[in-house]
This record gives sequence, C-alpha cells and structure tokens, in this order.
Amino acid sequence: MLSQVLWEPTGDSVAASQAGQYMTWLKKTRGLDFSDYHDLWTWSVQDLSGFWGSVWEYFGFVANGDPSTVLADATMPGAQWFPDVRLNYAENMLRGDDGQLVVIALSQTRDEIRLTRGELRDAVARAAAGLRRLGVDAGDRVIAYLPDIPEALIAMLATASVGAVWAVCAPELGTDSVLDRFVQLDAKVLIAVDGYRYGDKVIDRFSEVAAIRAKLPSLTATVHVPYLEPSSVPDNVTTWDELLFEPAGSSFVRVPFDHPLWVVFSSGTTGLPKAIVQSHGGITVELTKSLALQCDLGRTDRYFVFCTTTWVMWNIQVSALLLGSAIVLLDGNPSFPDPAQLWRVTEALQVTAFCAGAAFLMACRKAGMRPGEQFDLSLLRTVMSTGSPLPAEGFQWMYDAVGPKVYLQSSSGGTDVCTSFVGGTPLLPVRAGEITAPALGVLAQALDAEGNSVVNQVGELVISTPMPSMPVKFWNDPGGQKYRAAYFDMYPGRWRHGDWVTFNDRGACVISGRSDGTLNRGGVRLGTSEFYSALDNVAEVDDGLVVHLDDPSGGMGRLLLFVQLHDDAALDDRLRSRIVQQLRNRLSPRHVPDDIIAVPAVPYNLTGKKLEVPVKRLLLGAPRDSVISNGAVRNPDSLTVFEQLANHFSPTPA
Repeated sequence: MLSQVLWEPTGDSVAASQAGQYMTWLKKTRGLDFSDYHDLWTWSVQDLSGFWGSVWEYFGFVANGDPSTVLADATMPGAQWFPDVRLNYAENMLRGDDGQLVVIALSQTRDEIRLTRGELRDAVARAAAGLRRLGVDAGDRVIAYLPDIPEALIAMLATASVGAVWAVCAPELGTDSVLDRFVQLDAKVLIAVDGYRYGDKVIDRFSEVAAIRAKLPSLTATVHVPYLEPSSVPDNVTTWDELLFEPAGSSFVRVPFDHPLWVVFSSGTTGLPKAIVQSHGGITVELTKSLALQCDLGRTDRYFVFCTTTWVMWNIQVSALLLGSAIVLLDGNPSFPDPAQLWRVTEALQVTAFCAGAAFLMACRKAGMRPGEQFDLSLLRTVMSTGSPLPAEGFQWMYDAVGPKVYLQSSSGGTDVCTSFVGGTPLLPVRAGEITAPALGVLAQALDAEGNSVVNQVGELVISTPMPSMPVKFWNDPGGQKYRAAYFDMYPGRWRHGDWVTFNDRGACVISGRSDGTLNRGGVRLGTSEFYSALDNVAEVDDGLVVHLDDPSGGMGRLLLFVQLHDDAALDDRLRSRIVQQLRNRLSPRHVPDDIIAVPAVPYNLTGKKLEVPVKRLLLGAPRDSVISNGAVRNPDSLTVFEQLANHFSPTPA
C-alpha cells in the first residue's frame, strides 16, 4: 500500500485542533490520557457509551432529560441511543451569537445573499410559524424542490423546528425522478422554485412543479419560491414571502432522540429509491463529532462544499452550523465562467475548508490547473475529498498545485449514515493514496467471506458496532425487512456497506470500489478504482468504465474497458497500446483488458458514481427497464450504446 507522507501534524497544530482540545479535555475531566489517535479510536469503539457520552458532555447539546444512559440496546439494526433525552436539531443548529455571519450564498440566478445567525434564526422562526398556519404538525412531511439556496436551509430548519420530517430534491431532477422519491412520503406541503439559471442557461421548472403537484394528492399546500422570475406566481399557492410574513419568536419542539428528522434517498438504480430515515439525535451528535473531531471545523471557519440538495453532502454541509462555522452555498454551474470557478470562490470568500468530489480534483489535475499559483489561497486550511476514492496522483497534485501546508483528507461513507466511516484526522500524517483512519466511534473492518477480520487483504467494508446516525428505518418498511436486507443479510448483526476495502497495519485503508462491481479475474479480485487511477495519466482519455463478464465454465472471463475520449482523440492502435502499457506497468498483466471500446459518455448516477453493475447487466442482455430507472441516471442517453452492445461479447476472448 502506498505510504509517501505528504503532510504531518506538528505539536502546535495538534494542540490547536478540535481533536487535540477534546483529548486535553478528556485527560482533565475523565483522567483518560491517550498517546495518539489510534489509542483514542480504540477506546471510542470499545467503550461506546463512554465515548458518545463524552461527546454529549463536551459539546453541550441543548436538550431536556437525562443523557446518562447512552446506549440502551446495541443490537443492530435497532440500537437505542440516549433514550431519556429530547432535543431538536434546528435548535442546536441555531444557537450562538446573533451577529455572527453564518451564511454566504452565491447564485448564477440572483445576487449574493449574506445572513447573520440572528437573521437566519428570524427567518426560520417566521417559516416555522408559516408552516404551522398551513397545518404542519410534528411527524408531517414537508418536501421541497429547491437548489442550494438560503430558502432550502431555512425551510429545512423550520420543518425540523416543528418536529416535521424534511425531504428535498434538486430542481435539475426531472418529474419522474422527483415523483419516484416524493410519492413514497404522503407529504402535506411542497416548497418549490419556478426555475434557475445554470451558467448562462435558463432552466424553467414551472411545468415540472405543476406535474409534481398533480401527482401528489396528499398535498394540502404549495409554497412558491420565485427564484427565476420574481413576478411569476402560480394559482392557488402560498408565496415564500407570505410564508414568512408574520413575525414570530423561535420555538422548537424537542423530540425523542430517534424522532425522524429527514428522509434521504438512495440512488434508485433499480426500482424506487430507498427512503432512508435519519433522526434528530443521531444527526446532531454524529455530525457534530465528525465535522469537529475529524474535519476540524470550528467557529472561525468558512466551509464551502459544492453540491446539490439531492446529494447527502448538502445535509452535511449545512450541519457545520452545529459547530458555529459559516457556510458558503453555491447554486449554478461550477465550471462557469471557466473551470477555475470553485477556486475563485474559495479565494474571494476567504474559505478555510473546501470540500469537493474526487472527480473534480482529478479533473483539475488533468487540466493542468495550479490553483495555488492562480489564486490567493493562504486562508485555505483544509481540503476534503469525497464521493469516490482519491488516487495517489490526486494527493500529490494537491500538495504540488494547491499548497504544501493544506491539510488534505479523503473520506468514504454514505448517504445511508450521512457521515464518513473512514476519513482523515488532523492528529495523523497524510499519505498519498490512503484514507487515514476509521472515524472515531466507528468500528470499520475488512471481513472475508467467512466473517473474519483481515488486514493487508481486501475484504468487505463492515461496521461491527452501532453508530448514532444509522437509519432509524426506511419509510414504508413497517417490518424492517428492506432495511435488514440492505445492510445485515450477509453478516447478521453487522452493517455491510457494499465497498471493497483494504486496511493496513497502520489502520489506514484504500477503497477499491463497490464490492458488487469488483472484478473477479480468474479468481483474483481487482478493484475498479485502480483502473480509473491509471487512466488519469492518459491525456486522450477523459473518463472510463470497466466491467468483467464472468465465464460460467470457470475461465478467466472477459475484461472490458470503455473509454470516453477527449475532443478529437481517436482510439487507434497507438492509443490502445498506450492504454495497455499504462495498465500493465501501473497495475499488472491481469489488469490488461480483452477489449477497449470508445463510447460517447460514461454513465453516472445522481450522486456521481459510475454505473458499473447496471452496464454489466445491460451487456448481458437484461432489459433496460429491469436494470435501471432513467431518473436515477445523470446522463441517461449514455446507456444507449451499452444496450446496443448487449450479448456482443462472449465471456471468453477469442
């Protein structure tokens, strides 16, 4: 496993970090003296009640009741956390000084908006009063068709304030995709924009909103946010201004720890997306721990994540308010007016912590960008990479082209838990190509098929003890059968996440890709992320997708590499040879594909993951409508070529 050290903490940086201050507090108040992160992590997973109880005390959450019983039942699924407390996520999000700037919102549709905490608190209180006037009560569902704008944050916090349940889709999703999600919830109120601008393109959503309303008979009210055309107001709706019209004092319904906060949705590659329910308490405690002790966010930070409201990173981004951080929202095309836009925003708004998908960082590298020379990033302290594994080359580019002092952390988790299982810590060095460590309180392991924990060997990523933010349920799954089947069937009592991972002796890990998409080449498992990392060094290749067609007779099978080429590049014999040489030299002869095929585009789901398994099923001849829903695909036209290639390849190369 790669081990080049690119960044190391100093004594001063450790002491100043949130995790370092927490360790000092543990020593002073609990007599617990940990020598390093590994010792701290070991305690955090061996004494779950001690660790999570200390998190509760250290961060001082606003709540009623007795927090002394931390984990009443550790059984998975169904673990019971803090059964004797009542709290409200929104109340904890909004505590602090009224005058502090906490939201900076940029948009390609309207002018910049800035909100202090007092202004945000007032807007949330007004919106909560407006929802109550519309008949919204605790447990009711409020759904939204909104981009990453302040109204989405205000509406979410207002919904949480009254104890109702929130769900949101970004307006780039079409009607069918939205209905696949919202039809499951029997919502009472819909909050929606009329459209938006994406760079210099105008995207009208007036008819889509009308179609969504028509298909949701449970709705009793619709709130219109005139984002694209301030003067356009549909008939029989409440306007955003009317929702917030009446001044109101802050009022928060404190609910049990496991009371539903919001519903987030899986990608829904086949059938309806899973409606994953997370709780007020689980999200409040987990994201406070994660954003503070792992990501090192605090009151003086400005946290910028480019994401849409459909991606769970939006929920994580806005939750930085739990730490008192200011958040930077950006709605629009991240490459407008040019591909350096996100770095330009980072400079202009004095961002201290920037988070983006690994694919974005690798695209910057491939384009030859050097943001540290183009922009003043002297205040940028932390860069976080998520969404997919960041290859070693991405780490090295960061420290060469962005800055040698920036703390880079790569993480991996999921929508399912709204956090990371493995990621960074400011207490340990950053090494090229590695995710530094399991997160505090997360017993992440690699298990073999027999359920044995393995080190320096690839295995299934499994979480062996409960986490507070694990779903309390799936919506409309009264017996919990879908929930258990999704995570607990393979290893009963343990959460199987579906990633293929290798942990080394230092506790660091490499994610090799989805375990259901892992390639079995003559009995040897190959991770798909290795292929994509190697292809990043081939300038003519913009993107790639690799699948393996198994041979039923037990042979090697057929390894297929599909490449999306750059501009006018041609897949001639010379380029094929360079790709083969790159894979052979960087990886192994086993990684050399039997066929290399040029395709117009690589298909992705809505959260930016390549659709390896659906493509494999299409190639094997499965009907498209049984493989994937168009609404689950960012670029559905990209699947056509794979349909046309169905049954074209025999499982054994000629």
